[in-house]
Amino acid sequence: MTTGAPTPTYPARPRRSRMRTFLPLAIAAWLVLEIWLLTVVAGAASGFAVFLLLVAGFVLGSVVIKRAGRRAFQNLNEALQRGGAPSDSGSGGNGLMMLGGLLLMLPGLISDAVGLLLLIPPVQKAVARYAERTFDRKLRAAAPGTLGDAFQQARMHRPDGKVVQGEVIRDDRPEQGDATRPPLTG
Repeated sequence: MTTGAPTPTYPARPRRSRMRTFLPLAIAAWLVLEIWLLTVVAGAASGFAVFLLLVAGFVLGSVVIKRAGRRAFQNLNEALQRGGAPSDSGSGGNGLMMLGGLLLMLPGLISDAVGLLLLIPPVQKAVARYAERTFDRKLRAAAPGTLGDAFQQARMHRPDGKVVQGEVIRDDRPEQGDATRPPLTG
C-alpha cells in the first residue's frame, strides 16, 4: 500500500576520475616492479650489495632533504630581513629537491633513479614548468564557486608583502578616572 509520497530518486553517482581509477593500479605495478628489480639485482650481484645500495640511497636522500630544507629556511630568513616575500628564483627547486631526496630514501632502485633525476637542475626546471602549466590550466578550467575558483581568486589578489603604516584608534577609551586598563603604548 502506498501513502502517496513519491519514491525518492537518487541522483546518478558522479563519474569517477581517471586519476582515482588508475592511481592504485599504477602504485601496485610500481611496487611489483621495484621488488622484481631488487631480486634481479640481488641475484646478479649479491644481497649485501643491494643492502648497501638501499642504505646509501637512504643516507643520500636524508642529506639532500636536510640541505634543501636548510636552503629554503635561509631564503625565507633573508626575505623576512628584507621585509618582502620570498622570491621564487632562489627557492624554486627546493621542493623538487626534497621530493628527490624522499624518493632516494624509499627502498627501491626505480625510485632512486627518479630521485637522482630530480636532483639535476635542468630536470627540476622542466618539471617545475610542467607542474605550473598544469596547475594554471586546472585553475582556469575550474567552475565558479568551486575550491579551484577560490584558489584562483586568492592567487590574483595576493598581497605584495608591503607593510602599511597605521594607527590604532579605540572607540572605547577609558575615562580619565578609570585605571582598569593600561594605556596602549609600544
